[in-house]
Amino acid sequence: MRRFGLIGYPLQGSLSPRLFSAAYAGAWPYEFIETPDFEQAWARFEAEYEAVNVTAPFKENAFRRVAQLEEAGRGWLSDAVRVIGATNLLVKTGRGVEAHNSDYLGVRAVLSGAGFGPGSRAVVAGWGGAAKAVAAAARDLGMQVIVCNRTLREPFLRPLSELPRLAAESDLLVYTLPEAIAETERLACPAILEANYKCPCLCGHAPLYLSGRDWILAQAVAGYALMTGAEPDGEALRRAAGMV
Repeated sequence: MRRFGLIGYPLQGSLSPRLFSAAYAGAWPYEFIETPDFEQAWARFEAEYEAVNVTAPFKENAFRRVAQLEEAGRGWLSDAVRVIGATNLLVKTGRGVEAHNSDYLGVRAVLSGAGFGPGSRAVVAGWGGAAKAVAAAARDLGMQVIVCNRTLREPFLRPLSELPRLAAESDLLVYTLPEAIAETERLACPAILEANYKCPCLCGHAPLYLSGRDWILAQAVAGYALMTGAEPDGEALRRAAGMV
């Protein structure tokens, strides 16, 4: 039987098993590979699974492993993965292990569907894996992107103290931080996309609010098709994500 799963640690609270089961009416198992040891998780993927999603803290580990395989002719990195430096989707194919990034695919679909494109201005709060996927997708859509972060480890990053002003000057704020910060009390922006779908903190802060559930739904539609080669049931996914 075909087997799929999720590697990462910890995995409690993940919507992935429910979404995958709904997408294919339970036809194939989707299992947790929950371990703090990346090598152990990778070995299980190689031995037992056709494709896996990857979550924290292994997205960059998986990117580096597939980059090594690519050099040896046994792997392949998508363009988005190469830019972002992280993958959350591994698929075994005839050319080896393919690395994709469905965070990128999902957020690109959400932004495009909401009408954002060339000339639109976005400010991104945070610079973790999700934020890097947002920045890559937004730039590929022709958007202007500014990133604010707690630490300024890259020269282009702006301090979070500037977030209220930059949000007011932008068409969209993409908030990828896990919780509210002092600056969120002063936010005013035409549109907000908030990554955190479990404990959102910015509902009502903008005329257009895009939920993290919109993102995870678009991510599942694109990612599951790559994992399985079969189109998922979009309506069943919406119900499983609590969107109907």
